[in-house]
Amino acid sequence: MTDAPIAARRSTLRTHHGDTFEDPYEWMRDKESAEVIAHLEAENAHTDAETAHLEPLRERLFQEIKGRVQETDLSVPTRRGDWWYYSRTEEGAQYGIHCRTAAVADDWTPPLLEPGVPVPGESVLLDGNVEAEGHEFFSLGAFDTTDDATKLLWSTDFEGDELYTVRVRDLVTGETLPDEIPNTGGAFFTPDGTGVLYTTRDEAWRPDTLWLHRLGTDVADDLRLFHEPDEKFWLGAGITRSRKYLVIAVGSSITSEEYLVDLSGDLTAEPTIVWPRSEGVEYSVEHAVVDGEDRLYILHNQDALDFELVSVAASAPQGARHVVLPHRPGRRLLGMDAFRDFATVEYRSEGLERVALLDYGTDAVEDIAFDEPLYSAGVSGNPEWHAPFLRLGYTSFVTPGTVYELDLATRELVLRKQVAVLGGYSPADYGQERAWATASDGTRVPISLVWKRSFGDPGAALRPVHLYGYGSYEHSIDPGFSVARLSELDRGVIFAIAHVRGGGEMGRQWYEDGKLLHKRNTFTDFVACAEHLIASGVTSPDRLVAEGASAGGLLMGAVANLAPESFAGILAGVPFVDALTTILDPSLPLTVIEWDEWGDPLHGADVYEYMKSYTPYENVRDGVDYPRILAVTSLNDSRVMYVEPAKWVARLREAGAADVLLKCEMVAGHGGVSGRYNSWRERAFELAWILDVLGLAE
Repeated sequence: MTDAPIAARRSTLRTHHGDTFEDPYEWMRDKESAEVIAHLEAENAHTDAETAHLEPLRERLFQEIKGRVQETDLSVPTRRGDWWYYSRTEEGAQYGIHCRTAAVADDWTPPLLEPGVPVPGESVLLDGNVEAEGHEFFSLGAFDTTDDATKLLWSTDFEGDELYTVRVRDLVTGETLPDEIPNTGGAFFTPDGTGVLYTTRDEAWRPDTLWLHRLGTDVADDLRLFHEPDEKFWLGAGITRSRKYLVIAVGSSITSEEYLVDLSGDLTAEPTIVWPRSEGVEYSVEHAVVDGEDRLYILHNQDALDFELVSVAASAPQGARHVVLPHRPGRRLLGMDAFRDFATVEYRSEGLERVALLDYGTDAVEDIAFDEPLYSAGVSGNPEWHAPFLRLGYTSFVTPGTVYELDLATRELVLRKQVAVLGGYSPADYGQERAWATASDGTRVPISLVWKRSFGDPGAALRPVHLYGYGSYEHSIDPGFSVARLSELDRGVIFAIAHVRGGGEMGRQWYEDGKLLHKRNTFTDFVACAEHLIASGVTSPDRLVAEGASAGGLLMGAVANLAPESFAGILAGVPFVDALTTILDPSLPLTVIEWDEWGDPLHGADVYEYMKSYTPYENVRDGVDYPRILAVTSLNDSRVMYVEPAKWVARLREAGAADVLLKCEMVAGHGGVSGRYNSWRERAFELAWILDVLGLAE
């Protein structure tokens, strides 16, 4: 054991609603301080020393992950206009290479491309490896081509702070144009290809303004098309699949407002509002042409908790509504995609994503059926307004990522590609099932489990378990395949997901019951899931590791305080563990936007008191026997700042926690390191720590 860094205590007083909190570690927030950087580097050195014995296992895990991946591979080409677009990877290269090849006029069957075999007529549009040269971090943001396929737009981030620089290339001459737009969010071409539409952020990192840049002009002369002044709302924009409208969408966590600009007219014309914003009403808009009339299909939750779908005349969006799919409790409508002759509807029922076709004439829906009991499916990669196939993405805990295309004439699902898993992988060797825990208030909470059958089914004998959770923003943790996870399963670990309240797995009410002044349900649900796995003989506390990231990291910090005796270890990724301090400060990135999710403790004494009762940093308990804890963060994270886990780790050590580690990536953002090999090594580091906690380090 090496001595852990001991952070200096420097009192900072924070007073709200008559309550004063003394914060000894708030000084770590100064990212420009040499002392702060030195402390983070000392934490990294300590973590390196404490985990040095795991280096052989980390390397073995990395090689296992790498050995299961077909390193030289290609995606299924997607047709747009007269071209097939695809990306490919090459062995030894960190990033993807984005390419295209010409399409035959009436042939909508994707060309069958073989990994490692040169593609006839291939044009390389962008090589991520070339873009990343000389940079420790690289993220590709926007990627778009003009409708006439003569220009390429792309944006890059080399810091991890999610501020991107847009560039444009002439695909005919190969010349990179002098147009360069810094500090952007989303970006895409205007339909005529003469301009770029892009968003920028305010000082709080909130996307708030939409701009128009005309190619060949000075960026300083760009035209501001739309600005959202309300600091609780963010802004996004896009073009309908029909290429008829520019859609400008503003929204908070609970309220939406959308505007349309008819692209057949002046792009700078005053946009038409669809529905004026109304507190608590969320909606999204799709355009379709039905019997020759422009119609807007609007998915909304006005007096419809799980949403309903209506259509209105595009010429009078606030006029008479035709109910297409009425609200049905328990069927959470998630989204709609409009095509020329039909639409798709994605919804959630009984905890699973489902996809259906919608007939414009009859409003009838036709489910697309899949065989497995637990799976994830969705509409994916369909840029064309009219095509004979509908592309779908599919996966499960045991089925690798799969691309299907539905033949719209025959309704046959055609397999286009399944991700290859090398080394003799067979789905039949693994099992998956759903169990149910009972929360303290009687609510049944689903748990998904996956395991290797050769070790026996869950409950046959005590087994090590890796329990994952999130539970915020109505985000669902759905069944999905992971190559890295096989290294756990093949060592006898059961991987489980606790689908706690605050997520969206069981419909909108599931989310409502895990936010604001109901947030503690998220934490107690997770503990109930752990207790169920222990009580049912699946595992024991000394064989149970919990993991969560971002808002799921808040969950990890909370359960560490609530039930430290139930876990052997807790892995917290970019953890939101100093939630109250952050949400009290509207000057911090994204804080005001977050008030709809967590509440506004700055102006509400009840919210302040409630958040203070659960925020992990402020509720660390002195003298408690905490499980082993690993916190992973990134210096340039603009969503959950590094200071939160740094303060939390310091407070845990002060309270006497025996084994607490902090790993800070010094050049990365919220998503961690960039590059696939770097990401595999990062995951190998975390898996080695988990296996060590579970007593499975070799």
